[in-house]
Amino acid sequence: MYINITDKKEANNKGSCSSLVNYLEKENRMHLADAPELWFGHNGAEFEPFEVRKGIDANVAKLGRRDAKFYLINISPSQKELYHLEEMFGKNGMSEALKSYVEKVMDEYARNFNRPGINSNEDLLWFAKLEHHRHYSHNDREVKEGARKKGELKLGDQRHIQIIVSRKDIANKVKLSPMNASRGKNVEHSKKMGQFDRTAFKRCGEMVFDWEFEFERGLKDRMDYANIQKNGTIEQRKQLDILTAGANMHEDPKGIIPKLAVEISNGLFQSAGLMLEHVGTTAPRFLDIMLEPVHMPIAQEPNPMFKKKKKTNEKDQSQQLSR
Repeated sequence: MYINITDKKEANNKGSCSSLVNYLEKENRMHLADAPELWFGHNGAEFEPFEVRKGIDANVAKLGRRDAKFYLINISPSQKELYHLEEMFGKNGMSEALKSYVEKVMDEYARNFNRPGINSNEDLLWFAKLEHHRHYSHNDREVKEGARKKGELKLGDQRHIQIIVSRKDIANKVKLSPMNASRGKNVEHSKKMGQFDRTAFKRCGEMVFDWEFEFERGLKDRMDYANIQKNGTIEQRKQLDILTAGANMHEDPKGIIPKLAVEISNGLFQSAGLMLEHVGTTAPRFLDIMLEPVHMPIAQEPNPMFKKKKKTNEKDQSQQLSR
């Protein structure tokens, strides 16, 4: 699951959201003119583009000219996740399932601020839109290698969600910035401004999907795995290698491996040895399981009967030669 909060140029968020709404309407103009995809919010309500612009642009009380007025959130399920949804709900039903999932993700967005009175998606002003297509850009590997051209449609199911969420809460009173990751010494100031952990928010979005749709996520499909590979230290990647080896060789019925991936991503262990020591004390036998050898199938072991038969043949040949 790819979840991102972006400040890309299309989301020029210091002024009106008009340009962004118009940009996100491109699919309706290009591909869905006969049955345009409407915007939606909490409780399944549907909105026209002008209602989105009016709602976001009016919710800016006490924001300065240079202050962000809104943010753009992108939620893009993987091909594995989309296939899982199709298996559960069918081609038509999976779109509604995604919309329902978005409400729960926005619940996590609200709670992540740790602000009194901001407890669910209903305390936010947000509008989302389901998109069905993606186009190749100049940054895609296929375009750089000449296999595809910029602007061509990507194949396969490309469903994803774009969300515009106001900087202010739905009551137009509280400022909420997901870009504020303040961890300074002034604790009271940090509480007042709100602290938003973007990594924790993305992890929650992944966990909500797995819980809601009973999706069994492998270690390499987890956000924490990708985060460590991209941003982790050499020591964190070493710990992840040990964890990956254990995940590949053994089952994990108690779900210890995903928890360890989170702890590695958070930098809990200074070394691989400390990680294994921690595992041994918190999860009985897991350390032994991680380190015990994997037995090869009996069929791959040398067959003693074959060797005995070979020696007998050699003896028979020598007797024949002596005669």
